[in-house]
Amino acid sequence: MKYLKILYVQVLIGIALGVVVGWLFPAFHPTAKLISEAFINMIKMVIAPVIFFTIVHGVAGAGDMKKVGRVGLKSLIYFEAVTTLALIIGLVTANIVKPGAGVSYSQHADAKVTEISQQAADINWSEFFTHIIPSNVVDAFAKGDILQVLFFSILFAIGLKMMGDSGKGLLQTFEKINTVLFNVLKLVMKLSPIGAFGGMAYTIGKFGFASLALLGKLLLTFYITGFLFVFVVLYLICRFYK
Repeated sequence: MKYLKILYVQVLIGIALGVVVGWLFPAFHPTAKLISEAFINMIKMVIAPVIFFTIVHGVAGAGDMKKVGRVGLKSLIYFEAVTTLALIIGLVTANIVKPGAGVSYSQHADAKVTEISQQAADINWSEFFTHIIPSNVVDAFAKGDILQVLFFSILFAIGLKMMGDSGKGLLQTFEKINTVLFNVLKLVMKLSPIGAFGGMAYTIGKFGFASLALLGKLLLTFYITGFLFVFVVLYLICRFYK
């Protein structure tokens, strides 16, 4: 059947199978956790390289660097403004729906949440901006620090652009590598039904069917937030620039 070849249908089947396996074989949840973590690690594996080669190719391949700078500044302002609106919508929706209500946390998890909240409250902006500049590029890629990778990518692209015609060969090589990386990403995404299966089997096997209701509330929160963002924020932006 043709619809079985559609990726999101396969993901839904993986989720359903994960629920059944987690319910019938709860002892399987440690193995299921390994499956889901392996899939997530495969996605993380290609994020930093994809960002690097995409940014370098996009910036170095642009014609006029002044235009690139103006477009980049406008894009940054747009990104920050729209992201702020998305965060506001998400926070309001989450506080109304309360998807985390009824979740029981272990002492370790509760301590971790408290630690993260404290770090957010004590954020030092000078340290934040200093952190964007990597002291070790290899370490930035190894840790998957996106801001540091992005900063280095822009500097690398400007340096490549300054080479002029002598840098075109390297730029073409980067374009081919970028194509290869996106092909790798496509291969990884074909494994998403297995990742979804592992995630659901682990969740049901460890936390039981009660966790489904909580996941449902989380999914509802996500869709409400997405709906409001697309049909209110993005709609108004499109109307303004029409």
